[in-house]
Amino acid sequence: MAHNHQYAHEHQHTHALQSLNAIFIVCIVLNVAYVAVEAAVGLWVGSLGLLSDAGHNLSDAFSLLLSLFAFKMAQRHSTARFTYGYRKSTVLVSLLNAVILLVAVGAIVIEAVHKLNSPETVSGAAISWTAGVGIAVNGLTAWLLMRSQKHDLNVKGAFLHMLMDTLVSAGVVVSGIIIMFTGWTVVDSIISLIIAAIILVSTWKLLRESLFLSLDAVPEGIDTERIESAVSAADGVAGVHHVHIWAMSTTENAATMHVRIESAAQLESVKHRIKEILHENGITHSTIEFELPECRCNDRGC
Repeated sequence: MAHNHQYAHEHQHTHALQSLNAIFIVCIVLNVAYVAVEAAVGLWVGSLGLLSDAGHNLSDAFSLLLSLFAFKMAQRHSTARFTYGYRKSTVLVSLLNAVILLVAVGAIVIEAVHKLNSPETVSGAAISWTAGVGIAVNGLTAWLLMRSQKHDLNVKGAFLHMLMDTLVSAGVVVSGIIIMFTGWTVVDSIISLIIAAIILVSTWKLLRESLFLSLDAVPEGIDTERIESAVSAADGVAGVHHVHIWAMSTTENAATMHVRIESAAQLESVKHRIKEILHENGITHSTIEFELPECRCNDRGC
């Protein structure tokens, strides 16, 4: 039964990854096409707002590509050396995506400050129409990612980027309208600085969580104390210690623990209940070491 459960879990996980692969491919194609159009119009009309947004969208497209690569790696089987497979690559890619966004923020700020000192005439109408297309593209991309973003850090990061891009494109539309009616071209640089601030805020949590997961911290949303209490309260359990929980990938968590049981006869039932508790708390892989009452443990173990 345990084998069938594991097979069902792996099959479900593989199917989910394949669905995400298709979604990410569509999102990448849409964003790359839009980046090409936005950059071309930005160069034509000399709009920093469009160029900075195109640069940001390009980094997002690259991030989507990296995430797709990570999902492909996560589907590869384990080896004698990589016994967990390549699942951890999804965490590393998430961290890399956050760093890429921070670099993009720095580039946007530098160029915006330069443009503030030397403003250029831009076409408000061209900015508005191009950014309007961006609202449609980014909005569609965010919608495609919305359903899966609650269960995967990489998808969550991509979803947040696309959602922010939609809002940013709306801001660029506003700047184009302002320029069109007032001729106040400096608003283009101001919008760029606002874009940078929005990206920075949306990236910070992704960077923090990705960094923590890469250091094998307990994944966000998992309460170690609650799990220990639930295991300790299970029938037949005399105590629990040496609990370690970490992320194998952006979607799969693992745990190890030492559990003292009241008698050897209860081992199988206790193990089954603990596996249930862990699964209910988002932990799909676990290794449990059982200790009998006569085992006396100290801080170093038995």
